[in-house]
Amino acid sequence: MKKFINSVDNVLGESLDGFAAAHADLVVLGAERKFVRRRELNSKKVALVSGGGSGHEPLHAGFVGYGMLDAACPGQVFTSPTPDQIVEAAQAVAGDAGVLFIVKNYAGDRMNFEMAAEIAEGRIATIVTDDDVAVEKSTYSAGRRGVAGTLIVEKIVGAAAEKGADLKTCVALGERINAQTRSMGVALTSCTVPAAGTPTFALAEDEMEMGVGIHGEPGRRRVKLAEADAIASEMTAAIAGDLAAPAGSEALLLVNGFGGTPTIELYLMYNATRRMLEERGLRIARSLVGSYVTSLDMAGCSLTVSLLDSETTGLWDHPVRTAALKW
Repeated sequence: MKKFINSVDNVLGESLDGFAAAHADLVVLGAERKFVRRRELNSKKVALVSGGGSGHEPLHAGFVGYGMLDAACPGQVFTSPTPDQIVEAAQAVAGDAGVLFIVKNYAGDRMNFEMAAEIAEGRIATIVTDDDVAVEKSTYSAGRRGVAGTLIVEKIVGAAAEKGADLKTCVALGERINAQTRSMGVALTSCTVPAAGTPTFALAEDEMEMGVGIHGEPGRRRVKLAEADAIASEMTAAIAGDLAAPAGSEALLLVNGFGGTPTIELYLMYNATRRMLEERGLRIARSLVGSYVTSLDMAGCSLTVSLLDSETTGLWDHPVRTAALKW
């Protein structure tokens, strides 16, 4: 294992210290590194809190700031944050309008956020994201996994909250965005968790895992490596078939790297996917390409399609100032 680390036990803490120092104009690190919160709080708006296991950076801490999350709770690598982390984060950012938890559909995340909602004081609501079309259940989840579509929910709902939407409106909006968002991933290599020191799974040089999860969970099937167009075609067909959008629908296309994929390859996949979606009658109105929901050092990518309308397009375009997204 070749990684920039001092001690396996201190990887997360030292990384959080560096993140908070590098983005001190945007964020503050909570006591005992339990959470990251935005530096400038707005007590009149709905506060958005998310989190999950580390190793998916910049998700979630990289999306803390104006127009997105108010706080994020980082668990250990691929491990859910604890209820006390979540409670303290909620208390640190809660205002008069209540708190909204945005939770990916993994058993540990759901259990710990549910416990935190029961413990924390004040009005708290929850949205669960489950955009992965690859499998209906996996090692970590009952039902579909929450993956890169979580970013889209956080961005659009974050904009609505910033503009003054109340808690009920934010919940309804988040559920609607999640319902019209689909994702699928493919891995060319495994990731290596620092504490393990060895790859999570083995892939031959001529193999890929179609439908892989962001923790390295098995996908639909292991197949021989193919050309990019063939990979994009299978993933696009799965997403579009499940989404079943009417011809002429507008959509956001997110091509997301898993941490070990060069940007040149991500744009190549974007080019192929956009062409194929347009052939299916979708109009790509907004795009995002980059490594935003990663799996440590895994080579691979995911495709996410989210249907848009005039309201959600405007919210996507709303200004955002976070470490990972700024416009």
